[in-house]
Amino acid sequence: MNDFSELESELKKLRPSQPSEALKARIDRALNESPPTVTAGVVPRRSRFQFTWSSLGLGLTAVAAVVLFVFVRVDRPAKKPSTESITTAAITPSAVAPAQLIPTGLTRVVYHTRDEGLHFRSGVEQPMRRTRSLTHETVVWRNPTTGASLRVSYPSEEVSLTPVSGQ
Repeated sequence: MNDFSELESELKKLRPSQPSEALKARIDRALNESPPTVTAGVVPRRSRFQFTWSSLGLGLTAVAAVVLFVFVRVDRPAKKPSTESITTAAITPSAVAPAQLIPTGLTRVVYHTRDEGLHFRSGVEQPMRRTRSLTHETVVWRNPTTGASLRVSYPSEEVSLTPVSGQ
C-alpha cells in the first residue's frame, strides 16, 4: 500500500563513501600546522567612553542653549490676558467693587468623543445617532482692582442625539 517502499529500500542500501587519501592528507596537514584559535563566542569589546573634543563641544553647546532658553523665558514680562475673548459686557474697574470678581475667560477642551451608534426611541420613526463627548472646562475670574484671580476647572459629559435620514 505504501508508494515509497521501493525508495525506502534503496535508501537503506546506500552507504557513505570513504574519503580520498588527498583529503586525509590535507586535514592532517591543517591540524599539525597551526594551533587552533577560538572564534566562536568572542565579540570585541567596545570602549565605554572615548573622550573627544567634539563631544565636549556638543555638551557645552547644549548647556548654553538650555541656559539661554531659561533666561529668555524668565526675563520676558508676562502677557496680560486679552479682553477680546470675554463674552460679558465691558466693565470698567471703577464700576467694580473692591472684592468683586468678574469672569475673564472660559476654556473648553474636548478630549474624547465616542459615537454610540443608532438608537430607536419608542414612538419615533426616525432613528437618532447618539454621540458622547467628555470635556474639561476652565473658568477664570479676575478682580481688576487688586489683580487677584480665581480659576475653576471641572469635567463634564455631553450626550447629543442627531436625527438620521435614511434617504
